[in-house]
Amino acid sequence: MRALRSVVAGVTEFVVGDDPIAAVGVVVALGLIAGLAAADVQAWWLLPLAVLVLLVITLARAVRNGSRASSRPPFEHGGS
Repeated sequence: MRALRSVVAGVTEFVVGDDPIAAVGVVVALGLIAGLAAADVQAWWLLPLAVLVLLVITLARAVRNGSRASSRPPFEHGGS
């Protein structure tokens, strides 16, 4: 039981990660795509649109909250 709980926690951390809103948005988009496909409607356009909308939402939240991954530059240049 403990191993199962660890696996579920690991999968949840992997899927949800740092942004549960984005994870829920992807699940909703996939559900909508499945529904449209079941209704015989072409739904290829929905996933790129959902990704774009979710990207804008998550970036706007990050900018509004002033969050940054790090205050250091990504590479430290050594040498003279």
